[in-house]
Amino acid sequence: MRKNTVVGIDVGTHTVKVVVSHIQHDGAPPHIIGTGSAVSRGLRHGYIVNQQDIVESIRRAVGKAQEESGVKINRAYVSIGGAGLEAKYSHGEAIVSRANAQVADIDTENALADAEDRISRDLINRKVIHAIPVSYLLDGQPVLGNPVGMHGSKLEVEALFVTVLEQHVHDLVAAIEAVGIETVDIMATPIATSLVTLTKQQKMVGCVLANIGAETLSVVVFEENTPISLKVFPRGSTNITNDIALEMRIPLAEAEQIKHGTVTGSIVSQKKLDDIVASQLKEMLNSIQSHLKKIHRAGLLPAGVILTGGGSSIERFEDHARNVLKLPSEIAGLRLGDQRLKDASWAVAYGLCIWGASGDTDTIGVENAREAGAKFFSWFKQFLP
Repeated sequence: MRKNTVVGIDVGTHTVKVVVSHIQHDGAPPHIIGTGSAVSRGLRHGYIVNQQDIVESIRRAVGKAQEESGVKINRAYVSIGGAGLEAKYSHGEAIVSRANAQVADIDTENALADAEDRISRDLINRKVIHAIPVSYLLDGQPVLGNPVGMHGSKLEVEALFVTVLEQHVHDLVAAIEAVGIETVDIMATPIATSLVTLTKQQKMVGCVLANIGAETLSVVVFEENTPISLKVFPRGSTNITNDIALEMRIPLAEAEQIKHGTVTGSIVSQKKLDDIVASQLKEMLNSIQSHLKKIHRAGLLPAGVILTGGGSSIERFEDHARNVLKLPSEIAGLRLGDQRLKDASWAVAYGLCIWGASGDTDTIGVENAREAGAKFFSWFKQFLP
């Protein structure tokens, strides 16, 4: 693979997407030099149920990306999502180690490790892929930002741990390797999406990013530039397609086209169609609202809800989101500088390229997540053939 080239692979339930990009040294985002996609086979709610089918889907998508970019792909950053993704909060503590009571990096690491130890009993068959410090206390007083360099005796941290089922990540990495590609690092799909679709201002003041996939709805909440919550629901835009097909008694392919408004002159009643779509969207949005209430953020995120993913193109989704969540609502833009992606469904794969190209991101939590991911992979690779 060419030097200064980074590849992102998004193995979604509906489509496998591959983005090949060139790292630029002027601070600009990675430049896309090739893409490839293929219909996913062998996945259900984001996890692999048929290894042979998904390997073939990845092979086809990678082949198209290699042909377009002229780059032989042998290493890639990979996303993981699906219903097996889960986040947990934990509290950790550490005594400041230096004799002069100045907080060092080792102290923040020790506090984070203590927080993970406290939830270890809840992680049966699961592994942490991102460890994200959300807030610190130093001698009982809140710390704004990073405590390193401050003086005190006892450091405390509230941290968010993003976990995944070991079997799911094992199957995913094995499928990537079966195509002859090494997985450099792995990242939760909702966080990868946020690198492309959210601005720093949105993440600072508070927002919720909702990614509507084919069979899953993932939500990540940001405040103070840090992910503070992550949730995946086992429902997506396919539920809407299925309801349209059942209620209208039409083939699935036609129902999918009608859902996106690409069929004209249909005999389908527009009011009935609107009611079917509205019912499913309301269920999705009620799930998000319940989650926001649980974390005490309902109606309290000034930047509102940002919608992305293939399902975000459904007509009037913004209006429904605004009415149900009582928040500002918008379809996500794509922060690509002077280039453009085909649509928001490519955000995950391109976000992985940003992740791989940059040693420093503008998201505090994501940088810490990168470090946790590296530790995760050093543990995980011992089980690979």
